[in-house]
Amino acid sequence: MIEKIVEFLITLFNGNAKLITLIASMVPLIELKGAIPVGVRLGENLFSSALFSYLGSTIVFFFIFFLLIPIFTLLKKIKFFKKLVEKIEAMFERRAKKIAEKKSCDTEKEKRRMYMKALFIFVAVPFPVTGVWTGTAIAVFLKMKFKDSILPIALGNLVAGSIITLLTFLFKDYVDIIIYTLFAIVLIMLIVFIVKVIRSNPDKKEEENEQS
Repeated sequence: MIEKIVEFLITLFNGNAKLITLIASMVPLIELKGAIPVGVRLGENLFSSALFSYLGSTIVFFFIFFLLIPIFTLLKKIKFFKKLVEKIEAMFERRAKKIAEKKSCDTEKEKRRMYMKALFIFVAVPFPVTGVWTGTAIAVFLKMKFKDSILPIALGNLVAGSIITLLTFLFKDYVDIIIYTLFAIVLIMLIVFIVKVIRSNPDKKEEENEQS
């Protein structure tokens, strides 16, 4: 199966493993953590795979940070997407609220530092749902400034990438198993995400905001 996927990707992108790695790193759930072993499996050396994976997954930050709210606003005007987007918004807002409530801060400066630290740790942990996509969305819903968001996310992504690069190096003879495991985790997390979105209640969020 892995061989067929590899052949398909190589044919689709004219054998450009660097481009495949770059694009794979931009995909939600896969991101840098999955793109590094994929790049190695496509024949790229480990350093090149790590570099292009980091670049692609970090570039995504700019699109999410500046376009997430405008896209959500636009989609909510379309009846077919309105309820779905509201559910996704409610889920991200709950995550942002958990971070905001972790520690009481006396000043805006302390709160800013706490948000940056929490964001860095969140992205640095190399799990499928703790990457740049989710981290940036949380930063947006925390109403963090661009300059306060880019550094912790970029550094956190670097740490996560370093961990995955090391693991890929140590287990380079088992890259196929790593990719199979990745696909399984991505599938599971996608199902979990869909279930969470379906079960989320944006109306409850509005009630909580009114009470507060």
